[in-house]
Amino acid sequence: MNTLALGPQWLDPDYLIATFGLAGVLVIVFAESGLLIGFFLPGDSLLFTTGLLVTTNQLDRPLWLVCSLVVLAAVLGDQAGYLFGRKVGPSLFKRPDSRLFKQENVEKAHAFFEKHGPKSLILARFVPIVRTFTPIIAGVSRMNYRSFITFNLIGGALWGAGVTLLGASLGNIAFVHKHIELILVAIVLVSVVPIAIEYLRARGKAKNEQPAPSHPADRAHGTAPDTRRGRHAKR
Repeated sequence: MNTLALGPQWLDPDYLIATFGLAGVLVIVFAESGLLIGFFLPGDSLLFTTGLLVTTNQLDRPLWLVCSLVVLAAVLGDQAGYLFGRKVGPSLFKRPDSRLFKQENVEKAHAFFEKHGPKSLILARFVPIVRTFTPIIAGVSRMNYRSFITFNLIGGALWGAGVTLLGASLGNIAFVHKHIELILVAIVLVSVVPIAIEYLRARGKAKNEQPAPSHPADRAHGTAPDTRRGRHAKR
C-alpha cells in the first residue's frame, strides 16, 4: 500500500509499520501517550493504518490482539507520563525550550487539564500534542491516583481500540483503498482542528481583553474619559 507522505518518510505510518511491525506501533503509541519526546509522532494515522493493514491481511495478527496491545501501550504510556509529572513537579514549567521541548506545549496541556478536569485524560487522547502532555500535567497536579487510573483506562480504550477498529472497519471498503492518501490527510486535519479552534479562541480572548486607548487630552490631565464626562454631567 502506497500512502502520501505527510512529512519525513520515517513519520509515514505505512513506512513505520513495514519497517518495525507491530512492535514499532506499540513503542510509538507508548511514547506519544506520555513521553515528552513523543508529541510529534503520528498517533491517529498510525492506528488507522494499523487497523486497515490487519483487515487486509498485510499485518498478520488477530485484530483483537492488536487492539488489546495498543490499548495496553496507550495506558502504560499515560502511566509513565503521570509518574514523570509527579517526580518533576512544578519544575516542568520552568524548563527552558529546546529542539524537542517547548514550554508552550506544557502550558496548552495545563490549560486543557484545568478546563476539563479529570475527563481531559479522555478528551486529550484525540488531540495531538495535548495527549502527550496531559498525563504529565495530571502528575504535576497530583491528581487522585484512583481517578487517574479510571480515566486513563477509558481514554486508552476509546482511542487505542477505537481508531484501530475504525481503520479495520473501513479497510474492506474499495473507496478507502483507492483514496487512502486522502483518508490519512483527512485524519490528520481532523485531529488538528481542536488545536486550531483553541488557538483562535485564545487569540480572540486576548484581543478582547486589551484596554482601549484613551484620548490624548485625558492622558494629559490624567483623567479617564468616563470620569470627565461624569463631572460635566453634574454641572
